[in-house]
Amino acid sequence: MTTASNEPVGPVDSSRVPRYAGPATFARLPRLDEVGGRAEVAVVGVPFDTGVSYRPGARFGGNAIREASRLLRPYNPAQDASPFALAQVADAGDIAANPFNINEAVETIEAAADDLLASGARMMTLGGDHTIALPLLRSVAKKHGPVALLHFDAHLDTWDTYFGAEYTHGTPFRRAVEEGILDTSALSHVGTRGPLYGKQDLTDDEKMGFGIVTSADVYRRGADEVADQLRQRIGDRPLYISIDIDCLDPAHAPGTGTPEAGGMTSRELLEILRGLASCNLVSADVVEVAPAYDHAEITAVAASHTAYELTTIMSRQIAAARA
Repeated sequence: MTTASNEPVGPVDSSRVPRYAGPATFARLPRLDEVGGRAEVAVVGVPFDTGVSYRPGARFGGNAIREASRLLRPYNPAQDASPFALAQVADAGDIAANPFNINEAVETIEAAADDLLASGARMMTLGGDHTIALPLLRSVAKKHGPVALLHFDAHLDTWDTYFGAEYTHGTPFRRAVEEGILDTSALSHVGTRGPLYGKQDLTDDEKMGFGIVTSADVYRRGADEVADQLRQRIGDRPLYISIDIDCLDPAHAPGTGTPEAGGMTSRELLEILRGLASCNLVSADVVEVAPAYDHAEITAVAASHTAYELTTIMSRQIAAARA
């Protein structure tokens, strides 16, 4: 949706309204209803964390990311793009899901995502815990078929069950493989590290088709080489990127539910994402920000910049397709 002059409606002008004032939307962008209910990129929150296995609080992550995003500016020099001028980006508010019934919540999130994608938008989702990735992937796969997946996380999230529960923040990608909504020739974890329950975890993960780039691999090989490897694996397939903020070291993201030592820096994460700008990114999420454990908005700032880079990639592709 654009204005009468065919230009997207952008963020509030910071020369007129200080950044600490004004709307509490992502990057102070217009709400979805302010652009006629249509957007080319919809930033949507999912305040749900019933699927966590350790520290709760990610239900407050979306608004923490929005608050930290007040300092984002319209021009992204790293990608030489003004994402909010290239495409209509709007804040679609939150998907309200039942906090007492995971199965119902998963269905609600999927249905709401269906509606957003049906409007023509790509989704930039702010979690919430990683449980929400499954219904989001289901919805994206209805539109694009099985999608390639890059999963940035300290953990595999391909376990079978926790306490008999099939839908948790540690199981979404096993369910997604079982449901046939992922392209198993183009799957990779990035940033994994830390202890596991056993070697079988890695064996099972490999059988599902996942490649692994550990945080140590990123450190030794560098962001550019890792991004090149991921581009080759993904090719031109429709791509979904799911980012658990705990892929970052606790020094860069203390505000999360299951922190692990030895993670990536925020600089490494952002550089890898910038290296994926040529990929066909159809939607993405940033999850597991738990502000109660954050300090000086360190985690929320990292997450807001991560979402900004992903939004920039999508906006550039939308503009290129329109040209």
